[in-house]
Amino acid sequence: MTLTDLLSTVFERRYRRKIHGAIDGRPIAELADALVGSTGEVSGLALAEEILLRFEAMDDDTKLGFFRYLATAMNIDPETVRATLHEYEEGPSKASYRAFAAAAEPARQEMVRRLNRVPGATGALVRMRADLLRLGRGEPDLEALDLDFRHLFASWFNRGFLVLRPINWESPAHILEKIIAYEAVHAIDSWDDLRRRLEPTDRRCFAFFHPAMPDEPLIFVEVALTKGIPVSVQTLLAQDREAMPEEEADTAVFYSISNCQPGLASISFGNSLIKQVASDLASELPELTTFVTLSPIPGLTRWLEKENNEWDDDQPQRMKALAAHYLLNAKGQDGLPFDPVARFHLGNGAFVHAVHADADTSDKGRTQSGGTMVNYLYDLSKVSRNHENFVTTKEVVATAEVKTLAGTATYSQTQGRISNG
Repeated sequence: MTLTDLLSTVFERRYRRKIHGAIDGRPIAELADALVGSTGEVSGLALAEEILLRFEAMDDDTKLGFFRYLATAMNIDPETVRATLHEYEEGPSKASYRAFAAAAEPARQEMVRRLNRVPGATGALVRMRADLLRLGRGEPDLEALDLDFRHLFASWFNRGFLVLRPINWESPAHILEKIIAYEAVHAIDSWDDLRRRLEPTDRRCFAFFHPAMPDEPLIFVEVALTKGIPVSVQTLLAQDREAMPEEEADTAVFYSISNCQPGLASISFGNSLIKQVASDLASELPELTTFVTLSPIPGLTRWLEKENNEWDDDQPQRMKALAAHYLLNAKGQDGLPFDPVARFHLGNGAFVHAVHADADTSDKGRTQSGGTMVNYLYDLSKVSRNHENFVTTKEVVATAEVKTLAGTATYSQTQGRISNG
């Protein structure tokens, strides 16, 4: 057991023992103020642990009140910020810059840092942010407070701290249980279903972990090793399929990527995960020459209905054309694709390789995309260039086949709908 694991275990035991009984009777707002003002390490740790214990036991209304206190009473003072900025502009120096930097950082950031000094507290803070995201939606002050959490988490969870671990059928049961629970793309129905995804030699699963949360996967990807690019997820997940020897595979298919921690929303791990896994697999299995996804198109039918466009999943060619048009041309005011999965993979440097009808015949697949799915291809020699191009121009790179397919779905201004032309 590592030192981090030991400290986390000690903290969790104390946490479970004390959760029903507070030590310091002061209101939690006073504890937060005292924590920021504390100078002793031992007293600061005691205050931080008490705040975390107290918060965990709160109901939603009380948590919301605490968040509102942090958002207002522990915010920056604009007049002080302006004054210190003026002093720095008049006379740039170490002292004037320090004064400005201190004024520009709200006290609540330092409070969160000090909370994180408690061994094992990182997971508690991730859960705290999950509550903030859930309860604070639509309140500008609380959305601003979330930016402080995001700022800190972006540093604490950067790629340098993340550990990539393979997940297989021999992994600890408590990790496997979490893989079942956190799977967000293609539900794992049973332990037998999980075994089919992990045990065969032509299947892989990888997850990122953080040393401060050693038993909590942050994000994981499921990979199928195949010969050729698949066109159906049901084929990949079929109960009666025959596993193939891994050395015969020429393609690695990323068919499910699941973020596990709601409190780490908007903290990007997926791009590093896919690139690391692809690189590791290429080193392990030199025969692999193609790295591709088989991805859902979760926004397709919702967008079609919003645009008053008719769709019918019994017309596969039409669905393919509509899906291709949507992926290449449906964009928001920011110029980025509507589809969140498209934004993710294109932003990582992949490109749209092919669109398939009847690729996900599950109820979820029919509902969200009329059964269509898409391959995003990762050309390891071009991902950096594609990423830069997408960030700069927001152009959706696609194969000629997909572009032609999208062109068959023409938009009629008079009819107000997309049709096959």
